[in-house]
Amino acid sequence: MQPQTACLRPTDPCYADAPFCWRTAVPVTFAPRATAWVASLHVYPVKSLAAVECESVAVEPRGLADDRQWVVCTPDGRFLTQRDHPEMATIGACVTKGGLRLSCGGATIAVDRPGPDAPRLPVKIWRDRVVCRRAGAEAAAWLSARLGVACLLAHQFDAGSRQADPAFAPADTPVSLADGFPVLLANMASARDLEARIGALTPMSRFRANIVIEGLEAWDEDAWRRVAIGPAVLRVVKPCSRCVVTTVDQTTGQRSDPREPLRTLATFRKGRKGVMFGQNAVAETLGCIRLGDPVRVLERGPSNLYL
Repeated sequence: MQPQTACLRPTDPCYADAPFCWRTAVPVTFAPRATAWVASLHVYPVKSLAAVECESVAVEPRGLADDRQWVVCTPDGRFLTQRDHPEMATIGACVTKGGLRLSCGGATIAVDRPGPDAPRLPVKIWRDRVVCRRAGAEAAAWLSARLGVACLLAHQFDAGSRQADPAFAPADTPVSLADGFPVLLANMASARDLEARIGALTPMSRFRANIVIEGLEAWDEDAWRRVAIGPAVLRVVKPCSRCVVTTVDQTTGQRSDPREPLRTLATFRKGRKGVMFGQNAVAETLGCIRLGDPVRVLERGPSNLYL
């Protein structure tokens, strides 16, 4: 039986009435499980703020729809993340018809999507400078009060304003405000293996993946080259190097052990440019993917751990 539901867009009449605040398929019909399947789907509407779990989501050229298209930054355009502000994990963000709704500790604020006349600001995302539109002063004040630093909210209005690293991705691959690539895949079996090595609870949420896959062997993802997920096809381009964000509890915004999981990952997942968990991917075929969608590995190759 095929799923009968569709991805909702902000312009759909029933969007505002969906039971989740972000593009939930209503009602949900799960696809039959294959050997491997989609266990969970996640978007992060604002870079480094809390995740939103989805039941369905569209794969678009620059990533999952509405994923990391907003950013919190300093007034001079330096992006802020949980690396320096772990409390960002406790601020929720969900997409609305007109922009965003932010929430934290019971307080909420509606943020309008900046229009063409909004002030523009070049935001520095690692080596890139991405011209974004600034949201209003009220959102800036709300975020500054919660983070204890002067900051503002900005929106990536141009889907083609930034490209993924051509050393790994096809030329002119668009990307959102994610660290480097459009989509991050993760394997639940690998997370369980890592957790067993650490000997302590290490939730998958620490790795902030977009698509979490179940039903495969641990670390099988190192050999993936092309993967079909429902109607979409993704090309795996490189493993994801991990940073101190993985030490942040995504529920509390606290670091209970600032060494893990990085210390354990370093004992067996050390590549040329850091310790690796998860796989970065780009879209070859677009489409709407859903929880329970079958996952098929179309092409394999040698382990890419040491790329």
